Amino acid sequence: MAARRKNDRIEPTFGSSRGGDESEIRVSADDRAVLPASAAANRNARGSRGTRREPEIEATATRRSSKSRDLSSGSSGGGGGFFGRRRKRRSLLGHLVRLCVLLALWGGIAGAAVIGYFAVKLPQEAWAIPARPPNVKIVSVSGDLLADRGTTGGEAVALDRMSPYLPQAVMAIEDRRFYSHWGVDPIGIVRAFSENVAAGETVQGGSTLTQQLAKNVFLNPDQTIQRKVQEAILALWLEHKFTKDQILEMYLNRVYFGSGATGVQAAARRYFDKNADELSLVEAATLAGVLKAPSRLSPVRDAAAARARAEIVLQAMEDEGFITQAEFDAAKAAKPTKARSFWTGPEHYAADMVMRDLPLLVGDIKEDVVVSTTIDLTLEKSAQAAIADTIDKATQNVSQGALVSIDGTGAIRAIVGGRDYATSQFNRASEAKRQPGSAFKPFVYETALEYGVRPETIVDDAPIRIGNWTPSNYDNKFRGPVTVADAVMKSLNTVAVKLTAEVGPPAVIETAKRMGITSPLVDNASLALGTSEVSLLELTGAYAPFANGGYQATPHLVNKVTTVSGRVIYERPAEVPPIIVTSDIVGMMNAMLTRVVTSGTGRRAAFPGWQAAGKSGTTQDFKDAWFVGYTANLTTGVWLGNDNGKPMRQVTGGTLPADVWKTFMTAAHEGLPAMPLPGNYRIGDPGNTPVASGYGGQIIGYDASGNPVYENTELPSGGTDAYGEPVPQEALPADPAPGSLPADGGIASVVPGQDDRPAEPDVGLGVGRSGVQPGYASRGEPEPRRIFRRDDAPRDPYPAEDPYASVPEPYADGPDPYGDDVYGGPPPEYGEPARMRPPADIGPPRVVRRGDLPADAVLEGPARQVRQQDLPPDAVLEGPASGGRASDRSLFRGLFGN
Repeated sequence: MAARRKNDRIEPTFGSSRGGDESEIRVSADDRAVLPASAAANRNARGSRGTRREPEIEATATRRSSKSRDLSSGSSGGGGGFFGRRRKRRSLLGHLVRLCVLLALWGGIAGAAVIGYFAVKLPQEAWAIPARPPNVKIVSVSGDLLADRGTTGGEAVALDRMSPYLPQAVMAIEDRRFYSHWGVDPIGIVRAFSENVAAGETVQGGSTLTQQLAKNVFLNPDQTIQRKVQEAILALWLEHKFTKDQILEMYLNRVYFGSGATGVQAAARRYFDKNADELSLVEAATLAGVLKAPSRLSPVRDAAAARARAEIVLQAMEDEGFITQAEFDAAKAAKPTKARSFWTGPEHYAADMVMRDLPLLVGDIKEDVVVSTTIDLTLEKSAQAAIADTIDKATQNVSQGALVSIDGTGAIRAIVGGRDYATSQFNRASEAKRQPGSAFKPFVYETALEYGVRPETIVDDAPIRIGNWTPSNYDNKFRGPVTVADAVMKSLNTVAVKLTAEVGPPAVIETAKRMGITSPLVDNASLALGTSEVSLLELTGAYAPFANGGYQATPHLVNKVTTVSGRVIYERPAEVPPIIVTSDIVGMMNAMLTRVVTSGTGRRAAFPGWQAAGKSGTTQDFKDAWFVGYTANLTTGVWLGNDNGKPMRQVTGGTLPADVWKTFMTAAHEGLPAMPLPGNYRIGDPGNTPVASGYGGQIIGYDASGNPVYENTELPSGGTDAYGEPVPQEALPADPAPGSLPADGGIASVVPGQDDRPAEPDVGLGVGRSGVQPGYASRGEPEPRRIFRRDDAPRDPYPAEDPYASVPEPYADGPDPYGDDVYGGPPPEYGEPARMRPPADIGPPRVVRRGDLPADAVLEGPARQVRQQDLPPDAVLEGPASGGRASDRSLFRGLFGN
């Protein structure tokens, strides 16, 4: 017994034992998780001896734990569960569900991380809608739309100002579920994916209009995963921030329709010359179809492809219920509207010029603006028609032309830079510079008049040589002594060259610059023949002072620039321009240039009812032909030629350009009351005493023989003075022999019909009077020269017999086929010119003192400043004054506000 207690451990049991208390807790060694080695050995050694007790223990354990078995988890396994319950095996579907849940969980986490990463990489400005690039709306003087310019090419329009077909067409073909999705359309993506797989290529996109807007506004078009993810992020943000209508409106105003047109307004104007609210069903479908491939499906590039795409859009519109079957059939059967190949119309030349000058006037443009121009749209279209019709009908190898018309203030009323803007956008009126030929001569004659020459002054049309250059007339003939007025009318080259050499090329250049020529002019004798290149715009503007009475007329296009809200950014000043030509010179120039139109090289430009003046010009080999003319209403210049410089076939300034000028001016003056040109100078009037080539200072009177008396200059002694007082005869040179002229060189100084014979030819030009410019006369104060007359009897202004009537006139038996002059060959390199003979000695001068003048002498010397309060009450002022000259106010009523 003692041995057993020593070796065996008695464990408590939960069951009852023989005679034992049931409340006694007993645990056997078998209930332990790990049996001790001795207990295990004893258990095995008990064998049969312990068989009766073990079942009792197991039965007790089973009975005690029967209530706890229901807590088992039922998991599979040998013993199963925490309390011994056997668990069920999970099916394959269960494993799949569990896997999907895990994948969804971890995929969501990964997706959120990726979205967060790309969202962080978005620029900060992506979270605010950028302002649409500013549009420049350009309107005519009457408010008609000329063009829209800017990055977009058109202004933004509200959704309710668009044709209702346009948004429907875009939604039908681009995003049918636009009003159903929330920025990203999974159904659309799946549909596009299946369509692309079935076609074997990308035939349909899954992006919504919102995504496309996000891409257009914020992102670049690169096909990358980052861009697509960012596009989706921004689409969700746009849908949260804006309504569907706002998103659709933004999209339609920012999407690119090709050919430089961004937005529906720009596209409507670009292709159909309409506003967005005027588009028809077919035109709306055409624009919607362009969105897929703006370059390839442009209606001006491939009309057939654009039409086929438009029919697909129409079918989609019918499928969505936007249009009825009848509307679909009518649209499909309708003749397609022909889209314009580019922005067409001459007004776009003016629009381009506005965009060139606008930064200089207002600086950077940061908001939509409206530019009010000086363009008259009716005149603009008349000018284009005149140019195009003449070129199209011509058979003399002429392909291009340009026209500029300005009013007396310099405002450009019409400008055409080429035959067709759609074909070529180069502005030949303002950008191209070419030789003007004889159209430059008015500045030579104006300079000569300022030096004392008069239209009646005789100049010898004879061969001359300057260095190695011998200019000739268009017919290589010479007419002998002619008046300056006749030289202008017949466009004689030799006379213009002589006058240029006499007054000096620098003087002519200064006159041309003052009148408005801005291009560089070469200082040589050939300047008289228009060898320095100028633009048509500046040449036309330089003629305008003859038409407006002598006021400076700077060509300009922009009157006012305002914002769309009406705030004025720029407004052209309203000051009266300065007078740059005196009224007497204006009158003489107008008288001479009027004869060019009525009887001279520009007679094809004459149109009934209006006094018109002008000058033609033709360059060597008929490469360029010009006609610039004016009325009291408009000054217009025309150029015809070829861009490549190829000669035309006998096209001169007096032919086709004069025809264009007449056609345009006739239309421009229709219904207007006729007005004469400023000045009332009558060539040949007995009161117009011509002045010699020795031009003096200010004339203060005339002597008994009709010779001018100059203020502050020296009078030749001998004979009689200005008031009939005798002059010492010893100082008077010998009387010239009958039928001869004084031994004097330069330009002959003869009164027509008051000398027995014409002036001798002058074949040389030489040193200027100051001696500082070899070969040319300076513009310094010249020496006075007298007009020699055979007697003091009054004579007719023209001789009874034409002194050069024996010289045969070219084309006397018929009309002049050219109507203008051409050069007798290109001028060679100019060498040292020949020297002019010095004037003959006409005796020592004497000074006429003011005290020696009679009491009734009227002096017109240099002006002195007189204050307003010092004038008598009835004083009448003439000349530059606030508001212009009183005599000229009628010409500028409505122009300068008088």
